[in-house]
Amino acid sequence: MNARNLVVPASLLLLAFILVLAAGCTTPGETSGNPGSNPSGPVEKVEVFHFHRTQQCSSCITLGAYAEETVSRYFTPEVAAGRVVFGHVNVDLPENRPLVEQYGPTGSSLWIGVYTEAGFFKEENVNVWYKIGNKDEYMTYLKGVIGKRLAGDFS
Repeated sequence: MNARNLVVPASLLLLAFILVLAAGCTTPGETSGNPGSNPSGPVEKVEVFHFHRTQQCSSCITLGAYAEETVSRYFTPEVAAGRVVFGHVNVDLPENRPLVEQYGPTGSSLWIGVYTEAGFFKEENVNVWYKIGNKDEYMTYLKGVIGKRLAGDFS
C-alpha cells in the first residue's frame, strides 16, 4: 500500500477517537427551577459537586481537582461555616445514589446547587470544560460563579 491509501483510514480512525473522547467528557446543561428566574430570599448554602465515573480520563480528573482547589483556596470561611460544600461524587457507587438522583448527572460534570428560602436550584456548569487548559482562568472563572451564587446572583 502506498501512503495515499493510508490517509483516509487514518483520518477516519483519528476522527472516531476524538468523538469517543468528547462523548465521555461532556453532557448537556440542565437547570432546576425556572431557567432565567432568580430564586428569592437569601442563599443558605451552595454545593459544588464534581460527578464522575469510576474510570476517569485526565480531563475529568483535572476538572475535579481544579474545582476542589478553587473551593479550598477561595472559600475556606464559607466551607467552615457550612455555606459552601464541595465533593467528588462517583456516580457508579450505590451510596451516592441520592445525590445522583437529586442532580441528575450522566457523566463527568461539575454541578452547582443553591439552597434558598424558595427551594433548591441546580445547574451544570459546562463552561469549566473550556477552561481546563488554563488553571488560573478556570479558577478565576469558578471563583466568580460561586461568589455570585453566594450573593444571590443567578445571572
